[in-house]
Amino acid sequence: MNNQEAKGEKESEEAAEQRDSPMASSAIDGVAATALRSVLHRVQQAAERSGRSSDRIRVVAVSKTKPVSLIREVYDAGHRSFGENYVQEIVEKAPQLPGDIEWHFIGNLQSNKVKPLLTGVPNLAMVETVDDEKIANNLNRVVGNIGRKPLKVLVQVNTSGEESKSGVHPSGCLELVKHVSMACPNLEFCGLMTIGMPDYTSTPENFKTLANCRSEVSKALGIAEEKCELSMGMSGDFELAVELGSTNVRIGSTIFGAREYPNKQSN
Repeated sequence: MNNQEAKGEKESEEAAEQRDSPMASSAIDGVAATALRSVLHRVQQAAERSGRSSDRIRVVAVSKTKPVSLIREVYDAGHRSFGENYVQEIVEKAPQLPGDIEWHFIGNLQSNKVKPLLTGVPNLAMVETVDDEKIANNLNRVVGNIGRKPLKVLVQVNTSGEESKSGVHPSGCLELVKHVSMACPNLEFCGLMTIGMPDYTSTPENFKTLANCRSEVSKALGIAEEKCELSMGMSGDFELAVELGSTNVRIGSTIFGAREYPNKQSN
């Protein structure tokens, strides 16, 4: 083989390596799809640091305030898990997008919005924000009435003690989990969710509190801790969350860019 042939073969190998890398297709993808690939790569690295497999960690791309076209870009990059905070937005967007998207509702849910949410989004995969018995009962009743398969839910725990945050107090977590598991046959309890402090100073403590709640819940229900999900970690702290055991991270602005609020949205 002469030098020219050897050089050509080396360039072909390098091109193949770039094509198969985690950042593949960045040159032809849009900004959001490229950002998604970066997030997935960072999740993989954080998982490896904690001795876990990244395929056990779900990345929910949170698309609130973002247009359908941008969600479609991330969908076309191969992603399927998306999250929304407002009922109005998710019921408007979901019908315009493919039916194999797994939608997560991650905002505060009012009782009068339960039926519009469940009837408007047939492919709703999970509600992550069950924080009291009333909302659990409403979800259970509507799921039964419309005849859909059991709805996966997470119990939201307020681990930071902030009054502005929704969620059951850690001391009441087990009682609410038992209610969902035993009194709501149309709901499938899947785990716990929390939102850390906005300045991240107490984030490790918040995440450790949720992990402690999982240990208590798993022991009481007689299930392995691995069967109880931990939804914790957002754009500013998801790598730390993964290192501390998160199985579900909710990433918005790091994928989609800063949010735009043209008008105040109602839930």
